[in-house]
Amino acid sequence: MLPAMWTTHLLVAAITFSAMLLGAGILHLLPRLGPPGRAVSERCIRAPGLDLVVTYFTIVPLVVGPVIDGWWGLLAAFIGQAAAVIVWCQLHELAHPVARRGPRIVKELNQVVGAVRNHAALWVTTIAAPGFWFVRVMEIILWPCFFVLVEFPWYKQGEWVNCSRQKFEGLVGHDLIWCLYCDWMTGVWSLGSEMLRNVESFWCPIRFPAPKKNEHCAQDFPDLDDGWVDADSGMAEVAETLREKYAAGQGPHTWYGHPSRLAGAGEEKPGNE
Repeated sequence: MLPAMWTTHLLVAAITFSAMLLGAGILHLLPRLGPPGRAVSERCIRAPGLDLVVTYFTIVPLVVGPVIDGWWGLLAAFIGQAAAVIVWCQLHELAHPVARRGPRIVKELNQVVGAVRNHAALWVTTIAAPGFWFVRVMEIILWPCFFVLVEFPWYKQGEWVNCSRQKFEGLVGHDLIWCLYCDWMTGVWSLGSEMLRNVESFWCPIRFPAPKKNEHCAQDFPDLDDGWVDADSGMAEVAETLREKYAAGQGPHTWYGHPSRLAGAGEEKPGNE
């Protein structure tokens, strides 16, 4: 008979494993429940609904596990999550035998770096998931404050934060789950970069004294090469740039190369999607 401590560890892992597969099963079932189910399914793959789905699968177990069982509960919850991913991948691939035997991302990359290294590297990326989730929470909480306080533009966040690769023909099991992770992660990061473009150009429109940093950052912050003042300029030039780019009463205060400035179009009204 196992000690009570180990019984608790196993219970946390088992509950997490079951909850993950149950959640995945519900997501698979929704589109098959007619128009109402499909409507709910569409909301689940686009923010803000997607935020709840991602939180359920990635963060809730890592919070509930430690609440129940301390640090061991955190480990047990992660093991339950990982086991659920592996089992789901196997079941999904068995349900799609033609795609499983056909061309696959995993097959090609296993040839490039080896199966062990490829799979190990993928699991290392899971460490970043809570970090991306935290970035997403900041986007949800902080951006409305900037919108109200300094008239930054409002973004339909669902245009960035959504998942659609499940509609790509031939993505199954292992390939699909990791592509969906990247699908979500890329949208979150791209939206954050778009928001930061406004922050930097509004508060700090000064090129860096380090040339290499300017070179590296220009891709993500286009105003660096097309609007920010040179590092050897003075504050008079900075003030003049701000007067030129942000005339009083003429919001929203977008970054200089934002499409609304180039096209003269107005911004979208607040909304979560």
